[in-house]
Amino acid sequence: MGFSIAKTTTVCYHCGNEAVEGEYIYNDLNFCCLGCQSVYTILSSNNLCGYYQLEETPGIKKSATSNLNYLDEEEIVNQLLDYKNDTYSRVRFYIPAIHCSSCIWLLEHLYKIDENIYSSRIDFLKKEVTIYFKHNHISLRKVVEHLINIGYEPLISLQDVVKEKSFVDKSLVRKIAVAGFCMGNVMLFSFPEYFGLSSFDEAFKSLFAWLNLLFCFPIVFYCAQDYFKSSYIHLKQRRINLDMPLTLIIIVLFLRTGYEVISGTGPGFADTLTGLLFLLLMGKWVKQRTYYHLSFDRDYRSYFPLAVTVLNEGIEKPVQLSALNVGDKILVRNGELIPADSILMKGEGWLDMSFVTGESSPEKKQLGDMVYAGGRQTGEAIELTIVKPVSQSYLTSLWNSETTKKDELNNFNDRIAKYFVVAVFVIAFLSTLYWVIQNDNYKAWSAFTAVIIVACPCVLTLSTPFTLSAILSVFDKKGFYVKSTDTVEHLASVNHIVFDKTGTLSDTSSTQVVFEGKRSLVINNYLASILRNSAHPQSQSILRYIGPAELKEVTSFKEIPGAGIEGIVDGNLIRIGSASFIGVHHLNDLKSGVHTSINEQYLGVFSTTQSWREGLSQLFDQLKNYTLHLLSGDSVKSKAAINNILNDRLIMNFEQNPHQKQEYINNLENDGAKVLMLGDGLNDAGALKRATVGIAVTDNVNSFSPGCDAILQGNSIKYLPQFLNLSKRGMKIVKFCFLIAASYNVVGLYFAVQGTLYPLIAAVLMPISTLTIILYTTIATRIAARKNKLI
Repeated sequence: MGFSIAKTTTVCYHCGNEAVEGEYIYNDLNFCCLGCQSVYTILSSNNLCGYYQLEETPGIKKSATSNLNYLDEEEIVNQLLDYKNDTYSRVRFYIPAIHCSSCIWLLEHLYKIDENIYSSRIDFLKKEVTIYFKHNHISLRKVVEHLINIGYEPLISLQDVVKEKSFVDKSLVRKIAVAGFCMGNVMLFSFPEYFGLSSFDEAFKSLFAWLNLLFCFPIVFYCAQDYFKSSYIHLKQRRINLDMPLTLIIIVLFLRTGYEVISGTGPGFADTLTGLLFLLLMGKWVKQRTYYHLSFDRDYRSYFPLAVTVLNEGIEKPVQLSALNVGDKILVRNGELIPADSILMKGEGWLDMSFVTGESSPEKKQLGDMVYAGGRQTGEAIELTIVKPVSQSYLTSLWNSETTKKDELNNFNDRIAKYFVVAVFVIAFLSTLYWVIQNDNYKAWSAFTAVIIVACPCVLTLSTPFTLSAILSVFDKKGFYVKSTDTVEHLASVNHIVFDKTGTLSDTSSTQVVFEGKRSLVINNYLASILRNSAHPQSQSILRYIGPAELKEVTSFKEIPGAGIEGIVDGNLIRIGSASFIGVHHLNDLKSGVHTSINEQYLGVFSTTQSWREGLSQLFDQLKNYTLHLLSGDSVKSKAAINNILNDRLIMNFEQNPHQKQEYINNLENDGAKVLMLGDGLNDAGALKRATVGIAVTDNVNSFSPGCDAILQGNSIKYLPQFLNLSKRGMKIVKFCFLIAASYNVVGLYFAVQGTLYPLIAAVLMPISTLTIILYTTIATRIAARKNKLI
């Protein structure tokens, strides 16, 4: 006769699943399997047990080991990598298991598990991890194995999984399905109550009530778990969250339903609870889909006005980025961005990858080397052959990931949210307390639940992004490409506007050029060879003036922002730029313009007659309510010509180098001004970054700055007053949306605090008010855009 010993169960310390006590044990802690025990062992040995302090049982159960042999193939690895240089590589993975702050903490501490992992960053909403690792010391396969070992297996596919999968929240779809199933059944079992038929058979009445309570369990403990987690995390951080009132109402409805059903005093609020969760989850799904489409548009529209110079049988032709194809040969000048992953075919690459990696030291590239999208050429012009399709989404991700402002303004939602939540809680508790004092517990419960639901923050959270996103779409159609919706709020706040002159107020495409000095066919070839490497508007104007030339190989090319360019052609040192850069500023009767020299011998000067942009006088008339400034690198001698067109309507400063421009903006900001800076994106990068809003103005040149907040096509500068007015109008629309929401809440709260508004009615009214706000923002934005003649 055998004896069986009952096994005592406990909870796995890592993942929270049921575990057999004593079967898998380490450091006196119980685990459900060897996988969870091994994950804990890894974290413990690397001093990462702080992971378990963030949340109880936060871990993910380790999955079965996948076959990773394909990651040993170099060709496949190169397709997965976003970037690679001599030292390290960068890769992005989609990790479905990311679900809470503990995941973020652990995945951002991968460097403690392996010192060859340089850094890791998490995009929580997209469930992406971006990892930098030293490929000379650790393989991509080993990186993936580390992720699997700690329970975060990436979903890897060569069909660009990250971009395709990151917006698909399958868990939300499952929760909606469960909530819809439960709601349908609860409504079915509640029909006798609705029509007063339940009194005919008390047995069925009790059965249906218990069945309804049973359907509440998956609703609360599965469908609503995201609201509980969000509220709990923010409570631990002592922060107010807009999910808190929703979490509270779910708890109250569930407890009240359980009390009434168990005590036999009523049917409870199972219909309200299931209906509310279904509506909330559907609203979340609609919101995610809406943001997905907005993001998709921002990825694949012609978001950057990048004119890439394509070489076709020796002929240079600017084409839109969207028209580039694999195999096209392109020319990238000094200061221009690499638009797509390419192979270096001619020239010496010195790539500033700070836009991609944050490191400012230029990387040297030789013929045949791979160069990656997002790098900026800092040397001579180079010729590239595109080997991967243009991914504007990739460039957009680089653009959007930049944090350029030292003092970001809180948006309207952030400023109002905490007061909104506190007010809702106060009203809910006061109304409940009043009815308790009146000895009417039914109305106390009804008042509390109805107040929380009718004051749902959904309207508040949707009004700002929908309004400002609609404004962005209007801006796009007029050649004004804005980085984010927050920039629209910043635009509405500016009171000072600072203009650069060359390429901003002047139209470089029609600049008239005259040369005074010694020039020959050979010198023309030398000058053209140097000028071809620069993307500066004046360099391009002079290059057009010189005309067809025999281009020579340029070595040791340098471009000093605000000063000039130099390089060696056929052993001769050629310099083109300001008088001080050339070294002739001491000469008498020196004319203003772009000076040239060969081997320290002065050649002459290119005098440029600026052609002002169309409608400039009307532009400044419309901006009379702003303080206007002009910062120019030109000599003060050009002030007279500027006064003829600008009529002393600007505060002018001349002979300003890039550093002085940045200091000027800095001084204005320190005096409390909100500054809008418009520059060419190259020499003005520092000033654009420092301003409240920095706009890079471009004329078919790939020259925008990562530090700017927007890109403006040169021929659209005449619409600047309308852009500013629409931004201000947009903020008024947002505030009016809040008034609409407040009015709805006041009327709803009037009935809710009296206990006469049935919670389910409040739950139905909630999405109706949200739909009202969406329709209002769409219509009001179009009307405002039409009034400003932008559509």
